[in-house]
Amino acid sequence: MVRRSDALATESVTCLNAALAHLRNIWEEIGIPEDQRLQRTEVVKKHIKGLLDMMIAEEENLRQRLKKSIAVCQKELHAVCQELSLAVCLPEEDCTMLQLEKDLRTRLEVLLKEKKERMAKLKSLKEQDEELCDILCTTGYSIDVDAVPSIEQLDAFCAHIASLNEEKERRRAEFVATKKKIILCMDELDQLPDTSFERDIVCEDEDAFCLSNENIIGLKTLLQQLEMKRTQNEAKCSELRSQIINLWDWLKISDEERNAFAVNMVGSRAKTMQTLQTELERLEVLKLQNMKNVIEAVRQELVSYWDKCFFSSEQRQAFAPYYEENYTEDLLQLHNLELNRLKQYYQTHQQLFEGVWKWEENWQLYLGFEKKASDPNRFTNRGGNLLKEEKQRTKLYKMLPKLEEELKVQIEAWEQEHCSQFLVNGQNFMGYVSEQWERHKLEKEREKQERQLKKNRLIEEEMLYGSAPKTPSKRKVNPANTPGKLRKPGQSTCTPGYSAKKLPRHGFNERNKENISHLSATAVSGASIGFSTQRNNLSVNSVATTYSEFARELSKVSKSNCQSQVLNSTTTNIHT
Repeated sequence: MVRRSDALATESVTCLNAALAHLRNIWEEIGIPEDQRLQRTEVVKKHIKGLLDMMIAEEENLRQRLKKSIAVCQKELHAVCQELSLAVCLPEEDCTMLQLEKDLRTRLEVLLKEKKERMAKLKSLKEQDEELCDILCTTGYSIDVDAVPSIEQLDAFCAHIASLNEEKERRRAEFVATKKKIILCMDELDQLPDTSFERDIVCEDEDAFCLSNENIIGLKTLLQQLEMKRTQNEAKCSELRSQIINLWDWLKISDEERNAFAVNMVGSRAKTMQTLQTELERLEVLKLQNMKNVIEAVRQELVSYWDKCFFSSEQRQAFAPYYEENYTEDLLQLHNLELNRLKQYYQTHQQLFEGVWKWEENWQLYLGFEKKASDPNRFTNRGGNLLKEEKQRTKLYKMLPKLEEELKVQIEAWEQEHCSQFLVNGQNFMGYVSEQWERHKLEKEREKQERQLKKNRLIEEEMLYGSAPKTPSKRKVNPANTPGKLRKPGQSTCTPGYSAKKLPRHGFNERNKENISHLSATAVSGASIGFSTQRNNLSVNSVATTYSEFARELSKVSKSNCQSQVLNSTTTNIHT
């Protein structure tokens, strides 16, 4: 395919030939001699050749500039690629000189722009680093500011700046919070900043404070010192208040005086501490003047803690100063030491004591239900309380062993930890519980024996008088009898067909009195012997009877009442 430039060159040669031919025709027509024609043709040749040479020189110059530019661009591009840590891009093989120069120049401009941007970013990051290092009092980031940084280096530098900003904000927040606490502590302590460091913290602008590690540590140290001092003041004020309250209680200080002083019972300022100290000194003087009353008040408090700690009489008697009557300062000191020891002992074992108290309360409640269960007057109730009481008693009966087991586990763990025995009323807890159950059963047996004795007495009286004395307890109504009618004297409520013999009063002689005394003594003696025998055979693990068992026993007694009367009456008649 013929290029257009080649066709244009051929056309230029044709035009040149036509122009020379035209010139020759003109010269011939004019009559220019041959020698002049040669001269004129030589001039035309020289002019055309000079023009072409000039054009060729210009184009050659262009080619040289292109070569030079290509070489320079390649060199600079290679250097920039090394600075930017980029791979050098090679030109295409079939690329012309102009295209090569243009591509290299364009690529170079792009890389130079990127270099400029990286250097500008590096400068900005460096300035931020210097500012942050000045605020945080740290060393600057290690990087060559003259070399073009790589993208990875810039990213690492940015992350470092971000971490410094986070650290600055953290320290700033910590400084502000600590400063507020320091000011609050100083205000509570009535203390002014003394050192230059304290003045920089309290008085200077927050932005002007250097957030160095040393300053932050100094802030924390100062705050700890102030808080420790405040804690000491609070502890001292609390101790003073405790002593004042104790002396108020011991000295029976009126509520008016206490309320007038109540404004000083809060806070821990130096002024408050001084006021508390003054009040304590005043009360100490009153204490010396009322030593006996004070010691008696301390003894009352001692008794309350003895009760809380379940101290036995032996443990209480071990504190001999309690029984002294020489009321001196030394005696009061001994009482105070013992009271403080008891308070510490109670606080240390408060959880165990509260558990024992819980068991004791439930135990007393259970005993109350048991007492109600043995009261015959409870059957007059028509409000459903019997069922409620029985449910509560059953619930307590189930809960007490669980509570005992829990306390047993806790106490055993405590005893293993402290290598000592936990005592309740001078004995271990389970022994104390077993003793309570044993006493309860013995009491039940005693009441049972008393009821049996009372029953025997009623039977003896009926044998003597023909009828038993009327009791306020409700008797079972016989459906065969008319409701509301009472049995006449001498009429028996026993098995039909049997009539008890009524003894006349005028025949009641000394022999009958002796028989009655003999029968009563025999019944009482037999009941006592039976009670003693049953008591010896009691088991620690035995428990009280239930409500249903009590009801069945009551039913048995009511059914066997008539039979007992017949048997005893018959026996009496035989002896008579």
